[in-house]
Amino acid sequence: MTKIKAILVDDEESARDVLENLLLRFCPEVELLGKYSNVLDAVEAVKTFNPDLVFLDIEMPNYAGFEIVKFFEKVNFDIVFVTAYDQYAIRAFEISAVDYLLKPVDIERLQQSVKKSQERLITKNQIDRFQYLSSALESKSVTNIIVIDKGYQHAIPISSIIAIEAQESYSIIYTEEKNYTASKNLKHFETLLDENLQFFRVHKSWMVNLDYLENYSKSLLEIRLTNGMITKLSKYKKAEFEVSIKTRN
Repeated sequence: MTKIKAILVDDEESARDVLENLLLRFCPEVELLGKYSNVLDAVEAVKTFNPDLVFLDIEMPNYAGFEIVKFFEKVNFDIVFVTAYDQYAIRAFEISAVDYLLKPVDIERLQQSVKKSQERLITKNQIDRFQYLSSALESKSVTNIIVIDKGYQHAIPISSIIAIEAQESYSIIYTEEKNYTASKNLKHFETLLDENLQFFRVHKSWMVNLDYLENYSKSLLEIRLTNGMITKLSKYKKAEFEVSIKTRN
């Protein structure tokens, strides 16, 4: 069994104790090196112990949990956020491809997060993932999504996404420069992008960026995008789609 060196950071003593007990009882592969009540102490612990994994609360005095990345030129440890934060933050975590646990912590979900940390290799662009997350949480807007395609991580600007096509449990993301195959279904991306009003689910197999709309055929129920791509328009979505494009004009 590969041991994972970990620390946990939470300003509430009771929360620290609860998570410590869960790790001791249900995650024997985790070697807990220390518990800390603030980001600055955690930074010193990371520099001293070089942990593989940091369990990190978000809302703490002085520095928010995600600000820990500002203290390092290179982030060579995994972060699992333990949070009672709002749905926006959870969406940001998903987009930035980091793990999170909701309080009260579910044992099975905790074990899954630990297993992911065991399996995940540190990649050269890991720091980018946390920078995107930090930026998203601070600005309350998400400008990139992280997609793993053929073993490589890609930061895709949301504004460059022309359309997303469902391919069973996968999705093909069409952008201005190239296409990506993501191991997420279309519903996943619809949920992530539901606050981006330029994206519209036009069909069970398609979501399009209305910024790239060229025209559409009412009779054929087809949408032509500026790159020449033609997508289907569901008859059940036709009225809502027409309202959306009129509202934008």
